[in-house]
Amino acid sequence: MSDYAAVQTELLTLRDFLRWTTSRFLEAGLFYGHGNDDAFNEASQLILSSLHLPVNELPALFLDARLSNEEKKNLLGLIEKRIEQRIPLPYLTHEAWFAGLPFYVDERVLIPRSPFAELIDNQFQPWLESPDELGRILDLCTGSGCIAIALAMAFPEATVDAVDISEDALAVADINIKKHELQDQVTAIQSDCWQAIEPQQQYDLIVSNPPYVGAEEMAGLPAEYRHEPASALEAADNGLALVREILLKAADYLSDNGLLFVEVGNSDLAVDAAWPDMAFMWLDFESGGHGIFMLDKAQCLEFKQKYA
Repeated sequence: MSDYAAVQTELLTLRDFLRWTTSRFLEAGLFYGHGNDDAFNEASQLILSSLHLPVNELPALFLDARLSNEEKKNLLGLIEKRIEQRIPLPYLTHEAWFAGLPFYVDERVLIPRSPFAELIDNQFQPWLESPDELGRILDLCTGSGCIAIALAMAFPEATVDAVDISEDALAVADINIKKHELQDQVTAIQSDCWQAIEPQQQYDLIVSNPPYVGAEEMAGLPAEYRHEPASALEAADNGLALVREILLKAADYLSDNGLLFVEVGNSDLAVDAAWPDMAFMWLDFESGGHGIFMLDKAQCLEFKQKYA
């Protein structure tokens, strides 16, 4: 900490800290895969959050405002953790944004970063025939609850079940459900995939961002990812074990016109290779991201018949 303490008397203003922190982040070669694209934006968000200022816009009014000694000490401690321990920024600030909404996060859950946000913003158009008539939605492997909550916001007339095997993850999901005052619309359920969900429950929309990283890809991930729960990232069978479990039973839970959307990220090629007879519809995204496929109920039945 000595190097960080040495600059405590030299840096005075928010502007000083923004320049110095950006330089240190660039020098350290950090990985920015949890909400920001570069060192400047990462530094801006960390500094503004630590000072309890709005993080979505750099306030010119305060750029030349001086930080108190206590503010400096706290901020330098966060900067040290970001650089020396490679702790992702959202774990330091306990806040992540998804689909334009803020969420509490800690190391019990993955940090939200899914292209599902674009689908939700567009109400899954053009694939959903009648978005306003959507009744029940299931979010499998909900983690922090960010997808389930964003779905509830996008479809206010629908009820949403947020399912995860992890008690720790569901504790965080509960925090976010209460944060957004959605207790009457979103229900957190502990279940090992389909295990605790009654088959008579029929969902018009099922979405899932399950663990899908294979062992080889897992070994090559940047250090920042090591702080996330491995069980929420890695899956057996080259990342496809849980995807297969989802596909085998999805038809039992989909309504007649229901749709299934599953994110598999870089395992998209592995999905096509594992089940070559299936016509997965891979979606494109204007704002970036890839690896989400869609199937309807008939296709899910086809999968069950071919691969059970």
